[in-house]
Amino acid sequence: MTSKLVMAVSASALALAACGQRNNETAADDANVMVDNGIAVENEMAAAPLPTSAQGFANAAAASDRFEIESSKLAATQAQSAAIKSFAAKMVTAHEGSTAKLKTTVSGLIPAITPDDTLTPAQQADLDGLKAKTGADFDTAYAAAQVKAHQQAVDMLNGYATSGDTPALKEFASGLVPTVTAHLNTAKGLK
Repeated sequence: MTSKLVMAVSASALALAACGQRNNETAADDANVMVDNGIAVENEMAAAPLPTSAQGFANAAAASDRFEIESSKLAATQAQSAAIKSFAAKMVTAHEGSTAKLKTTVSGLIPAITPDDTLTPAQQADLDGLKAKTGADFDTAYAAAQVKAHQQAVDMLNGYATSGDTPALKEFASGLVPTVTAHLNTAKGLK
């Protein structure tokens, strides 16, 4: 009788664990999707592992800066809001400075690291989407893209500062967190 009871309890526990596992998977899937201006957008940083190698981090940081610079340069001609245009001008200056600092940081590393600023497919799609908009539509899309990009950058910087493999780049990452967090907070207030 005891072995039958143990088997029944074990079977019930396995069934409940399987149900719980499915619910956890669904919750994890749901966490990877956010709603952005009424449109469901996959959160790439939640789905993709954060870079922990020096080269991977340098590439991700360079691509992040390039996206910020290119998307913000569009605002000069396509934005309607003075606040968007002002923020975008600041982003061009800040991210050009960040790129220069990244290049200086990696210049003395052994083995040598050369940042590759090739945009990810998601960044390229976001940039292409912005190129197709003007006026108030551009302003709304640009503000959403800035929140998304800066949140991803904060996550990447914090992740590398904690788990990265190169002390100079870990210092670079942790040093940028306050600035990028301030950009994120400003972007959240854009209208």
